[in-house]
Amino acid sequence: MAISAQEKLHIKKLIRELHSHRAAHTEFVSVYIPAGYELTKIIQHLAEEQGTAANIKSAVTRKNVQSALEKMIQHLRGFKKTPDHGLVVFSGNVASMEGKQDMKVWSIEPPIPLNTRIYRCDKNFVTDILEEMMSDKRVYGLVVLDRRDATLALLKGKTIIPLQKTHSEVPGKTRAGGQSAARYSRIREGAAKDHYKKVAEYMKELFLPLGNDLQGIIIGGPGVTVNDFMNYDYMTGDIKKKVIGTKDLSYTEEFGLQELLDNSQDLLAEEEVAIEKKIMNRFFKQMHDDMSKITYGEKETLRALEMNAVDLLLLSDSLQEDHVFELEERAKAGGSEVKIISTEIREGQQLKDLGGIAAILRFPIG
Repeated sequence: MAISAQEKLHIKKLIRELHSHRAAHTEFVSVYIPAGYELTKIIQHLAEEQGTAANIKSAVTRKNVQSALEKMIQHLRGFKKTPDHGLVVFSGNVASMEGKQDMKVWSIEPPIPLNTRIYRCDKNFVTDILEEMMSDKRVYGLVVLDRRDATLALLKGKTIIPLQKTHSEVPGKTRAGGQSAARYSRIREGAAKDHYKKVAEYMKELFLPLGNDLQGIIIGGPGVTVNDFMNYDYMTGDIKKKVIGTKDLSYTEEFGLQELLDNSQDLLAEEEVAIEKKIMNRFFKQMHDDMSKITYGEKETLRALEMNAVDLLLLSDSLQEDHVFELEERAKAGGSEVKIISTEIREGQQLKDLGGIAAILRFPIG
């Protein structure tokens, strides 16, 4: 599953906080625990490291390392088991003055399953694996075509990236004088086949090099065209097996790509782009059905939060991060659900235009 805007925001906040600290000596402890790994083994390893740390010559460093390990061990004992995606834990003395002690511990379940085990004691907390997780490389191939045009693109996260346009040499339906209907029909069919072959060749050139990052290909266009394209051997087997679905569309080119994305929510059901679109469509439907059960703009939505009337708070990722966290805390204190919506999707831009903050209410606030 793709990483949500909300998860990214929280990881960025944690990384920023961890980067704000630096130790005078190698005494900050970072531990990455893979999904499915036994916590008891990690705790045992940390206890062994405590024993090894007794050999550190500097009394201050020795105390800081042992205290950081003890703080982490106590923290890990609070977990019944390793979370589904694994666990990342950081511990260390973050006091600004040497000789003082302010021992902190942080932990986070990564947004995607962790398969790396790391124990590191250093002057900085090790955050590069968490940072790498946020640069999601997974993509979908999008193809929209009719008998005359085709456009190929990638869906990366929530963004459509057009890659290639191609135009066929299929003549119009009105034949030139002197040609028999049968011959003219053969010319049109031959040109259409050449067009489909060219599209299949572009798919091979553009999509296959993506390897395991390519999650699937979705093809859209008029139903007859898509069936013609799918039912003949234009695509190589390795491309054809990547096709996860087809959609009947009214448009091609950029409009067609957007229509294909809108119509493919079932195929992208596990992707964050689909989840965010579904939530925003719920908001717009409520706006259409009963305006008294929604708010938008900061003033009205804050009033709804104060009255504990908010069921679902929608926040744009264009808002200042600190403001997002403040609003999130206020909402959660009242038992409201919170969703951060990316401006990379069309509906996210609409939320931004509404002031970047909106809500679906439990009851009208008048």
